[in-house]
Amino acid sequence: MMTGFGMGFGVVGLLLMLLFWGSLIFGAALIGRAVFQTGPSTRMGQIQNAGDILDQRYARGELTRDQYEGMRQDLET
Repeated sequence: MMTGFGMGFGVVGLLLMLLFWGSLIFGAALIGRAVFQTGPSTRMGQIQNAGDILDQRYARGELTRDQYEGMRQDLET
């Protein structure tokens, strides 16, 4: 006996179709956001200032204490 869905997949086919189109639209939105994003590049959603970057470089060991203190004084003036 026919249920009105013909020879298709019924409810499962409907759910798969919605999942497919939903993921396609979501992916297009993500690509559009990445392409047309404006403003400064941020990391973890926060804009970093020069002092934060200097502190991170010192914490990673990229700068000696003398270099760090000299750069910190330059930023404060």
